[in-house]
Amino acid sequence: MEFTEAYKQTGPCCFSPNSRYVAVANDYRLVIRDTFSFQVVQLFSCLDKISYIEWALDSEYILCGLYKKPMIQAWSLTQPEWTCKIDEGPAGISYARWSPDSRHILTTSEFQLRLTVWSLLNTACVHVQWPKHGSKGVSFNQDGKFAAICTRRDCKDYVNLLSCQSWEIMGSFAVDTLDLADLEWSPDDSSIVVWDSPLEYKVLIYSPDGRCLFKYQAYECGLGVKTVSWSPCGQFLAIGSYDQMLRVLNHLTWKTFAEFLHLSTVRAPCSAAIFKEIDEPLQLDMSELSLDENFMPSNYDASEGYISVRYEVMELPVAFPFQKPPADKPNPKQGVGLLAWSKDNQYICTRNDSMPTALWIWDMCRLEVAAILVQKEPIRAAVWDPTCTRLLLCTGSSHLYMWTPSGAFCVCNPLPGFSISDLKWNIDGSCLLLKDKDAFCCATVPSLPESSDYSSDD
Repeated sequence: MEFTEAYKQTGPCCFSPNSRYVAVANDYRLVIRDTFSFQVVQLFSCLDKISYIEWALDSEYILCGLYKKPMIQAWSLTQPEWTCKIDEGPAGISYARWSPDSRHILTTSEFQLRLTVWSLLNTACVHVQWPKHGSKGVSFNQDGKFAAICTRRDCKDYVNLLSCQSWEIMGSFAVDTLDLADLEWSPDDSSIVVWDSPLEYKVLIYSPDGRCLFKYQAYECGLGVKTVSWSPCGQFLAIGSYDQMLRVLNHLTWKTFAEFLHLSTVRAPCSAAIFKEIDEPLQLDMSELSLDENFMPSNYDASEGYISVRYEVMELPVAFPFQKPPADKPNPKQGVGLLAWSKDNQYICTRNDSMPTALWIWDMCRLEVAAILVQKEPIRAAVWDPTCTRLLLCTGSSHLYMWTPSGAFCVCNPLPGFSISDLKWNIDGSCLLLKDKDAFCCATVPSLPESSDYSSDD
């Protein structure tokens, strides 16, 4: 892997959908860099500090959320002189997003009073009253023709279906939830999944015309659903719960065909490879070299050498660090808080928040755990390569950690003092964006050979 130099950032950073640009928030300035040369191609000045940025799907426009103001500013890369400012006045703005056609912006006011659709083609705007959430509760189908928007009125949750051409309400139906948490269209547009708040375990599958296809409730009298994710093919629905279990439903009968438990101790028989991150001092014999004292690095200890890390395959049984959440505090750190499908639908990676240093990788063909990565620090982020079966994760250290079906290994970031707290792929899987607290860099990732032969010592 090759790394760029570090660049300053004070907020969100993201690739454009066409992978040609990377947008970076630097206080009140929006910096657009070319992903090949990393030269600045556009620089826009906003009216306040940037809290949020989002590209339009055509990569021609980009919006900036100035939530302290509060207002939205949008910019055009092809017409730098074009500007757009959205201000809801006393209602405020809590969140903004692009429509799939890249010519409309949807904003949600403070206290969820209304959702407004603003057109960039004319001065028209459409209002949807009483949206359920600010940043959640809106989902577009795959072809971008319809939007499903959660609303709440008369103490009941509803799903409104809007046409993304006329923005008229095509239909509305009530859903059987106490406090709807979120919803998501299936990748094949045949159904919409709706799930309740953690206080009530309830997952509902609806057809676009409002028919309830299936109601799933794994248990009662306990904290319920924490994460939900469709497989890329749309044939499976993965549900992560507070009871530390991952359940997978099929799209034909909506029955559970797999249940995976995150055990605190893994014992034989188990075919999974368990990789544990360990320190590996690099012994450097520099006794015969005559070097000036100013040349010696300040963190070098002749007795210990430089510190590197690598993975070691563990023998069973293996016990993982377990954190029991306090019973008197809200939002307990337990249950499946991270859940992501691989591009080929074969693997799911999960993190049980009670064991934040362990990442579980489940094989959906064999219906068993394929590998477990045990880190020294809690896992911050884990993302699948959008083009192949390759998983990358970070823990806030200076290292990247990579897993493929052939093995796992560690990659050291050569930038001094750079701690990787977040990472994002571009759409073609050729480049990776790495974030530190106040800087970012990018790394080019080589494509995997058809028969990759990685090992933990690479």
